[in-house]
Amino acid sequence: MEELFGPIELITDPVPFLYTDYYDREMGKRPDRFFIVFERLMDPTDLVRCKLATNGIEQEFAEKGKRTLNLDPGILSAENLILATTKNRSHRIPLGSGIYGEVTLLYAHHDFQDFPWTYADYKSTSAKALFRQLRTQYLELLKQLGQK
Repeated sequence: MEELFGPIELITDPVPFLYTDYYDREMGKRPDRFFIVFERLMDPTDLVRCKLATNGIEQEFAEKGKRTLNLDPGILSAENLILATTKNRSHRIPLGSGIYGEVTLLYAHHDFQDFPWTYADYKSTSAKALFRQLRTQYLELLKQLGQK
């Protein structure tokens, strides 16, 4: 992934994904969930390229046609967290090449707000705390770069 997205800044500790059994049948067990944060800022228009690349990685590591990992690239900005997906739903915007964008969290009233469609793990206190910390670092970087 570093070849595609650059140096890794942070990998969170893995925690059991207990929010749903959605992945159990395909992966054969409850997967662990962790977040990977890359150092390089990404142009939001590259989200399609990133999701297509992570889909390729998922297929590369698949066993007997079943994924052994699930990669969900996203973009954190000052205003929101956007995830890329291949699944179309009423609240998702087509970005191209079969990829859709979803505003998963909105930053308002000094915190991240979730929606009815926000995945349970992204609604969690620990995930929101991580995203607040990353948002603060992002805003500081923008200030250093003279962009905000």
